[in-house]
Amino acid sequence: MTTQEQQKEASKVYTFRDEDVQRAHDLVGTYHAVTQREQFTRATPDVMRNFARSYGDDNPLFVDEEHGLDTRWGGQIAPPMINIALTRDLLADPIPKEQRRPSFRGIHVFVSGTTTNWYRPVYDGDTLYSFQGFSDVELKESEFAGRSLIVTRSHVQMNQRAEVVQVQNVISIHTERHESKKRNKYQAIEPASYTPDDIGKIDEIYAAEQRRGSSARYYEDVKVGDGLGTMAKGPLTATDMVVFHSGGYGFAPYTPCTGRLAYQNRQRIAPFYIPNEQGVPDVAQRIHWDSDYARSIGLPAAYDYGMMRDCWLSHYLTDWMGDDAWLVTMSSQMRKFNYEGDTHTITGEIVGKRVEDGWHLVDIELRGISQRGEVTCPATAIIALPSRESGLAALPTPPEDLEATARQILARHGELRAAARAVRN
Repeated sequence: MTTQEQQKEASKVYTFRDEDVQRAHDLVGTYHAVTQREQFTRATPDVMRNFARSYGDDNPLFVDEEHGLDTRWGGQIAPPMINIALTRDLLADPIPKEQRRPSFRGIHVFVSGTTTNWYRPVYDGDTLYSFQGFSDVELKESEFAGRSLIVTRSHVQMNQRAEVVQVQNVISIHTERHESKKRNKYQAIEPASYTPDDIGKIDEIYAAEQRRGSSARYYEDVKVGDGLGTMAKGPLTATDMVVFHSGGYGFAPYTPCTGRLAYQNRQRIAPFYIPNEQGVPDVAQRIHWDSDYARSIGLPAAYDYGMMRDCWLSHYLTDWMGDDAWLVTMSSQMRKFNYEGDTHTITGEIVGKRVEDGWHLVDIELRGISQRGEVTCPATAIIALPSRESGLAALPTPPEDLEATARQILARHGELRAAARAVRN
């Protein structure tokens, strides 16, 4: 396809196809191996450190090879959200045509919320694999973008031993780009601006932030109503987005790249490349760092990734809970955009505590609030704390059906890999 043909293709008006919507409904409950890798495939000290630092996390448990040796984990472990940057491709049998995921060609997609359950830590040397499928599909009318499709996709992450590490349910909203541009719902939002005094107040929050670290936070020492403190994030800049990408996020499945690789990628997914103001095909993903492009589809500025705010929320929780605790689950919503220039403060409090089957659990409500006073990312979490009476926090047990699927998928991966080696030899 020539460049001119690509530009013509990219300028088309795309709408939902009924067959794509029906296919999405038909696939609910069907899991397939993920055969495309993320930016990284194996956990190393560098990968863990750089991913944590990409969203502003300096917790020694995640960034220091030596610190973890003196903790219950016996070594450095990865931050909770490492799954968004770390996945190795699986070998698998071809997916039957009737089970292939719809392409939603030319449709804009953004994450609106997630629920993640964590079961095991990720250590130096671990490889992560994934299988996924639709768990819910809903077609509705949206004030922002007209006809929208809300898809919940379950991502199951396992290590090289077929042990389920975590399960993440991601809610994504698919919208028709031409509708969001016509409606211009958010054009009235003014870009944020700051005086030196404003920046000074944000800096005071950064300076006051505390990380619990190796000083255990015991279940017996916390009570309902306790606050978790305040964390600052922002003001958001294009540099923040570049740094987040450098930590590994945002490459699969679209694989933004440069030079000849970008040319080859354009041949693969031409509608993903939208000509910029100079007529140059560029990734639609640039909506996260190119405010001119964001305005062209009805938004006032570039905005962050929902997964970035999930990283922020998990950073807030792990700073508070300390090295000996375990983040059991976190559920978040992305209710508002976080635009370039916006600043967030994250606050939270304990809303419940209980002992269940020997677990010492606390229930947390938390949220990120923009400088406009809007709660853009409310969330809830459950944390297992160590107990002065019973000791270390126990780890959850993964669902047996998912562990069985993990063993089956990884075994088939091994069979196909062995068969390919035999052919080569």
